[in-house]
Amino acid sequence: MNRADYERYAQAFNDRDYDAVFDHYAPGASIRFFGVDLSDRDAFKRFYGFLHDHVIETLTIERFASGEDLVALEGIIRIEATRDLDAATLEAQGLDQFMPIAKGEVQQMRQYIHYHLADGKFTSVGCAIVGLT
Repeated sequence: MNRADYERYAQAFNDRDYDAVFDHYAPGASIRFFGVDLSDRDAFKRFYGFLHDHVIETLTIERFASGEDLVALEGIIRIEATRDLDAATLEAQGLDQFMPIAKGEVQQMRQYIHYHLADGKFTSVGCAIVGLT
Protein backbone atom coordinates (compact mmCIF):
# COMPACT_ATOMS: atom_id res chain seq x y z
CA MET A 1 0.00 0.00 0.00
CA ASN A 2 1.43 3.36 -0.98
CA ARG A 3 0.73 6.82 0.44
CA ALA A 4 -1.97 7.60 -2.17
CA ASP A 5 -3.80 4.35 -1.31
CA TYR A 6 -3.66 5.20 2.38
CA GLU A 7 -4.80 8.77 1.75
CA ARG A 8 -7.95 7.34 0.08
CA TYR A 9 -8.53 5.19 3.17
CA ALA A 10 -8.02 8.17 5.50
CA GLN A 11 -10.35 10.32 3.39
CA ALA A 12 -13.07 7.65 3.57
CA PHE A 13 -12.62 7.64 7.37
CA ASN A 14 -12.80 11.42 7.57
CA ASP A 15 -15.91 11.30 5.33
CA ARG A 16 -17.55 8.69 7.63
CA ASP A 17 -17.85 6.20 4.77
CA TYR A 18 -17.59 3.19 7.07
CA ASP A 19 -18.19 0.60 4.34
CA ALA A 20 -15.36 2.04 2.22
CA VAL A 21 -13.12 2.09 5.30
CA PHE A 22 -13.95 -1.49 6.26
CA ASP A 23 -13.38 -2.64 2.65
CA HIS A 24 -9.67 -1.96 3.23
CA TYR A 25 -9.59 -4.79 5.80
CA ALA A 26 -9.04 -8.45 4.95
CA PRO A 27 -11.65 -11.00 6.06
CA GLY A 28 -11.00 -11.92 9.68
CA ALA A 29 -8.84 -8.85 10.33
CA SER A 30 -8.02 -8.04 13.93
CA ILE A 31 -9.20 -4.49 14.68
CA ARG A 32 -8.68 -4.10 18.41
CA PHE A 33 -7.59 -1.00 20.26
CA PHE A 34 -8.19 0.55 23.68
CA GLY A 35 -10.30 -2.45 24.75
CA VAL A 36 -12.63 -2.28 21.73
CA ASP A 37 -13.00 -5.17 19.24
CA LEU A 38 -14.20 -4.08 15.79
CA SER A 39 -13.37 -7.23 13.86
CA ASP A 40 -16.59 -7.35 11.85
CA ARG A 41 -18.35 -4.74 9.71
CA ASP A 42 -21.37 -4.41 12.01
CA ALA A 43 -19.24 -3.81 15.14
CA PHE A 44 -17.12 -1.31 13.20
CA LYS A 45 -20.15 0.64 11.97
CA ARG A 46 -21.88 0.49 15.37
CA PHE A 47 -18.85 1.83 17.26
CA TYR A 48 -17.99 4.63 14.83
CA GLY A 49 -21.65 5.47 14.25
CA PHE A 50 -22.10 5.98 18.00
CA LEU A 51 -18.84 7.88 18.42
CA HIS A 52 -19.37 10.12 15.41
CA ASP A 53 -22.91 10.88 16.54
CA HIS A 54 -21.20 12.81 19.36
CA VAL A 55 -17.90 14.01 17.89
CA ILE A 56 -16.19 15.02 14.68
CA GLU A 57 -13.04 12.92 14.44
CA THR A 58 -10.35 13.61 11.86
CA LEU A 59 -6.96 12.11 11.14
CA THR A 60 -4.07 14.27 9.96
CA ILE A 61 -1.10 12.22 8.77
CA GLU A 62 2.28 13.66 9.73
CA ARG A 63 4.63 10.75 8.98
CA PHE A 64 4.02 7.72 6.82
CA ALA A 65 6.02 4.61 5.97
CA SER A 66 4.97 1.48 4.15
CA GLY A 67 6.27 -1.79 2.90
CA GLU A 68 4.83 -4.98 1.51
CA ASP A 69 3.44 -6.11 4.86
CA LEU A 70 3.24 -2.97 7.03
CA VAL A 71 1.93 0.58 7.04
CA ALA A 72 3.12 2.74 9.93
CA LEU A 73 2.16 6.31 10.57
CA GLU A 74 2.26 9.08 13.07
CA GLY A 75 -0.58 11.52 13.08
CA ILE A 76 -2.91 13.73 15.00
CA ILE A 77 -6.40 12.56 15.84
CA ARG A 78 -8.59 15.59 16.46
CA ILE A 79 -11.89 15.09 18.28
CA GLU A 80 -14.41 17.91 18.53
CA ALA A 81 -17.59 17.25 20.49
CA THR A 82 -20.80 18.20 18.71
CA ARG A 83 -22.81 17.16 21.76
CA ASP A 84 -22.00 16.08 25.29
CA LEU A 85 -20.57 12.61 25.70
CA ASP A 86 -20.59 11.98 29.44
CA ALA A 87 -19.24 9.11 31.52
CA ALA A 88 -22.68 7.52 31.98
CA THR A 89 -23.30 7.42 28.22
CA LEU A 90 -19.87 5.94 27.58
CA GLU A 91 -20.39 3.34 30.31
CA ALA A 92 -23.79 2.37 28.86
CA GLN A 93 -22.00 1.60 25.58
CA GLY A 94 -19.29 -0.42 27.36
CA LEU A 95 -16.77 2.34 26.63
CA ASP A 96 -15.90 3.50 30.13
CA GLN A 97 -12.20 3.48 29.19
CA PHE A 98 -12.80 6.58 27.03
CA MET A 99 -12.68 10.15 28.34
CA PRO A 100 -15.91 12.16 28.51
CA ILE A 101 -16.03 15.26 26.32
CA ALA A 102 -18.38 18.23 26.46
CA LYS A 103 -20.02 19.88 23.46
CA GLY A 104 -17.58 22.33 21.89
CA GLU A 105 -14.52 20.79 23.56
CA VAL A 106 -11.60 19.71 21.37
CA GLN A 107 -9.13 16.95 22.19
CA GLN A 108 -6.06 16.23 20.09
CA MET A 109 -4.05 13.07 20.44
CA ARG A 110 -0.79 12.09 18.81
CA GLN A 111 -1.10 8.50 17.69
CA TYR A 112 1.21 5.93 16.25
CA ILE A 113 -0.76 3.48 14.15
CA HIS A 114 0.56 0.22 12.68
CA TYR A 115 -1.33 -1.82 10.13
CA HIS A 116 -0.21 -5.28 9.08
CA LEU A 117 -0.96 -6.10 5.43
CA ALA A 118 -1.57 -9.12 3.25
CA ASP A 119 -2.40 -8.74 -0.44
CA GLY A 120 -2.91 -4.99 -0.01
CA LYS A 121 -5.53 -5.36 2.77
CA PHE A 122 -5.16 -4.66 6.47
CA THR A 123 -5.03 -7.81 8.59
CA SER A 124 -4.56 -6.03 11.91
CA VAL A 125 -4.26 -2.56 13.35
CA GLY A 126 -2.71 -1.33 16.55
CA CYS A 127 -2.68 2.16 18.01
CA ALA A 128 -0.73 3.90 20.73
CA ILE A 129 -1.42 7.35 22.11
CA VAL A 130 1.73 9.12 23.24
CA GLY A 131 0.09 12.20 24.68
CA LEU A 132 -2.29 15.04 24.16
CA THR A 133 -1.16 18.05 22.20
